Amino acid sequence: MPRTPRTTTRHRPADPAVGLEVELEVGPVAHGGHCVARHEGRVIFVRHTLPGERVRAVVTEGGTNFWRADAVEVLDASADRVEPAWPAAGPGGVGGGELSHVALPAQRRWKADVLAEQLQRLAKIEWDVTVEAAPGDEERGGLAYRTRIELVAGADGRLGMRKHRSHEVVPIKPLPKGMPLATAEVASLASDEGVLDRSWDPDTRVELVAPVGGEPLVLVDGEPWHKGHTDTRPNARRAVTETVGDHRFRLAAEGFWQVHREAPALLTQAVLEAAGDLTEATVLDLYSGAGLFTVPLATAVGEHGRVLAVEGDARAVKDARRNAHDLPWVELHEGAVEAALQDTVPGVADVVVLDPPRSGAGRAVVDAIAERRPSRIVYVACDPAALARDVAYLAGHGYTLTGLRAFDLFPHTHHVEAVALLTR
Repeated sequence: MPRTPRTTTRHRPADPAVGLEVELEVGPVAHGGHCVARHEGRVIFVRHTLPGERVRAVVTEGGTNFWRADAVEVLDASADRVEPAWPAAGPGGVGGGELSHVALPAQRRWKADVLAEQLQRLAKIEWDVTVEAAPGDEERGGLAYRTRIELVAGADGRLGMRKHRSHEVVPIKPLPKGMPLATAEVASLASDEGVLDRSWDPDTRVELVAPVGGEPLVLVDGEPWHKGHTDTRPNARRAVTETVGDHRFRLAAEGFWQVHREAPALLTQAVLEAAGDLTEATVLDLYSGAGLFTVPLATAVGEHGRVLAVEGDARAVKDARRNAHDLPWVELHEGAVEAALQDTVPGVADVVVLDPPRSGAGRAVVDAIAERRPSRIVYVACDPAALARDVAYLAGHGYTLTGLRAFDLFPHTHHVEAVALLTR
């Protein structure tokens, strides 16, 4: 029997830079929700500030190549600075609201600048990017849009959210004030079920799901929970129903779904518009999830067309099979996209739609898509850098970026969603 090596725990010495206070002249925005500044020749990525401001910042992470810092005092403010919409997401606070001190129009310019910079730097494409607001967000101040939130219990048993780049839990106040990005339905669900009024075992995970057009659900460590009791029965309801236009989707409550109340409809419309006339077409739908795009694509191609959907998550494929059960011209393939394109998904495609994870599709998947010689590729992206990199890969196969729409589906954060059209 081989011997088990003895392990020792090594504690890295604290970086002496951490906690250092510095005065900074803030430069341009950068991908990731921060701005770039310099101190004595060193690059510092500083959060909670705006380009052109002068701030006092505290270093939160040191290092040899760059530092990270939080702006804790504004000495000269930008005209785009406003009272934070979510103070708990400020310096030293929870993650997920790092732009709440920025006026909404400036948030969208921030995201447009990042997307344009990534396209220019990685794909060598100059593009005048406009980021569109989702319906209703302007009137709501970019708040009350999340139909799903996840909370975790801290060491004291109270539910909260983790600090940025930390495992420490910050308790939140009653919703919606403590998490103003949550919809009113999510706040009502928390209140009705009393999840914030009780003590939980540390690290307990509580998800509040209030789908559009469906019954809400609370999950505690993945199990349905109602009025203080976890329901572990095999037939307990673990799924929710989402309504998108004329379509209703049933999916696992823990499964992936766009969190903005308007995102599914908005993205579906953008994808269909970019794909063009699909009558009797063969469409390849990659990273297809529970079928958000698969079902409307199938409607668009009609019964004489064909939609081949590929998804790696078994639970999502099960949901998609249920959602597309009355569309026999849909073929569902379970497996990693790269492997499926090499082994199980045959033939050419007229149009390819892909909605990869944050890391993007990557070269191998791009190469496999190009081999099928689609006339159009519709790429749904949640990361500007990954999108720009894959656009550059596709350019090597003769595809040109001919359309781009960007959407602010995560107000008060740095995240942006884009739908890109590439044609051969």
